[in-house]
Amino acid sequence: MWNETMIRMLLNGLCDTFYMTLVSTFFGYVIGLPLGIALTLTDSGGIMPNKGVYRILDVFINITRSIPFLILLILVMPLTKMIAGKTYGSTATIVPLTLAAAPLIGRMVESSLKEVGHGVIEAALSMGAKTETIVFKVLISEARTSLLVGATIVLGTVLGYSAMAGVIGGGGLGDIAIRFGYYRYETGVMLVTLLLIVAAVQLMQGAGMLAAKILDHRKQA
Repeated sequence: MWNETMIRMLLNGLCDTFYMTLVSTFFGYVIGLPLGIALTLTDSGGIMPNKGVYRILDVFINITRSIPFLILLILVMPLTKMIAGKTYGSTATIVPLTLAAAPLIGRMVESSLKEVGHGVIEAALSMGAKTETIVFKVLISEARTSLLVGATIVLGTVLGYSAMAGVIGGGGLGDIAIRFGYYRYETGVMLVTLLLIVAAVQLMQGAGMLAAKILDHRKQA
């Protein structure tokens, strides 16, 4: 079982897992970051309060976050087929992973930005700062450590989702665990893929927390 072919397959699966996780998290932030900013600005305590807009965004995020990922995989298959040209493989899995990550990121961003003290925002407003200046120079700048911690949590969550995608041939370590560890009863393969997934999560979380700690020290200095 543990021949060169199997080892190469596991290494390729690990690379595919990192590829799916990082790319889908990036696109998730393309969607989720504006969502989180909009939620922060339009909340009752925001600088552009709008109860209607906030309610719509809030309900949208709550609904999309409530859909189990395996069900989401199946629901968005037509969209995945339209974008990626197929519904299986690591590249195709990026589509549902992005859609699963975006609402989580939106809520994480909202939570981080709301940690910024109102005094800092009011000071910027009193100096005539525009909305975009407050968003990028005040909110995001002040919340950067919390945002990075949130990104670390998102990466771990998305990596776990990518493993679930193996059920429908999503590629990566999850696919190897299902095809060889489950269907072929290769317990050794299942355990190794599990260890690799855990190691990958720990590596990304460790790197993210270290970066957050360094940024926090710079902020305090």
